[in-house]
Amino acid sequence: MSVDLTGMPANAPSGGDLPLPSIRLRRLRGSERIRRLVRETRIDPAMLVAPLFVCAGSGVREPIGSMPGVARLSPDLAAIEAETLAALGVGGLLLFGLPRGKDPMGSEASADDGVVQDAFSRIRSLQLPIVTIADTCLCEYTDHGHCGPLTRSGEVDNDAALERLAATAVSQARAGADIVAPSAMMDGQVAAIRAALDGAGFQGTPIMAYAAKHASAFYGPFREAAGSAPALGDRRAYQMDPTNGREAMREMALDVAEGADLLLVKPGLPGLDLIAAARQRFDLPIAAYQVSGEHAMIAAAAERGWIDRRNATLEAVGAMVRAGAGIVVTYAAGDIARWLADERS
Repeated sequence: MSVDLTGMPANAPSGGDLPLPSIRLRRLRGSERIRRLVRETRIDPAMLVAPLFVCAGSGVREPIGSMPGVARLSPDLAAIEAETLAALGVGGLLLFGLPRGKDPMGSEASADDGVVQDAFSRIRSLQLPIVTIADTCLCEYTDHGHCGPLTRSGEVDNDAALERLAATAVSQARAGADIVAPSAMMDGQVAAIRAALDGAGFQGTPIMAYAAKHASAFYGPFREAAGSAPALGDRRAYQMDPTNGREAMREMALDVAEGADLLLVKPGLPGLDLIAAARQRFDLPIAAYQVSGEHAMIAAAAERGWIDRRNATLEAVGAMVRAGAGIVVTYAAGDIARWLADERS
């Protein structure tokens, strides 16, 4: 008997009893055991990266109001958190710094005794099975909140920023960062950082480029967490228009040509199409960032009982992996690792 794609027999009667399907997709959905066996997209803790906000001091843990479950940590507590995440099997850490002081050049970003450098040094001494990644940017360190020095007219000086970003990357690698991740969206930043790392003897340090970073409305909680809101203007003159997809692919291609080893799309859920396109076009590892606003929206809705936080978080991260991300940066990395362990037990 021939069967069409609906599973209905080709010679099924047109009247009387309704024909019954022979192909039943629900057969593979009938139990959790079967659903788990045939699951197409799987999340593993080793593919997750947990962002940490590192502040000055000792024994400091400051909860961040707009990001439930996330806190600013002093370097000593950041190292303890790294131990906890490594024990859970989380693959990486992404460190952001809140410096002791700020100036127009963001000088402390490249200081060998800076808060992030201190944290990297402490974490490296623990010899943990976890990858340490440095956010290489200046916005947390400048007194004006922009990602590079300003010209007299108040615009970000792209080429002056390259020098500062390169010096920062070298300092971070010297302190123990396994990977540097330039996020300033300055033209030529990957090439400048690659040349500086190679010249300083860090030829083996990979660069994860924030290649498609949009000027997103979903970054608000991060700016509270990192104290990095611009004092004047905004970042739309260097971060991408969120509606531009072809330009995002051009940004990625340029970063690959300049020597990027990994590509990151930010924010994650609004950029699912870009993740998929990048996976199809480039052979590099592709990362996605579930940014602060995405985290905060899920947490806030869950607190009100509107959604289930665990399932919503796993669904969102799973969508990024399904689109093609092999790495996901998420503030829920530790929680996800615990949830996955619960499922296995």
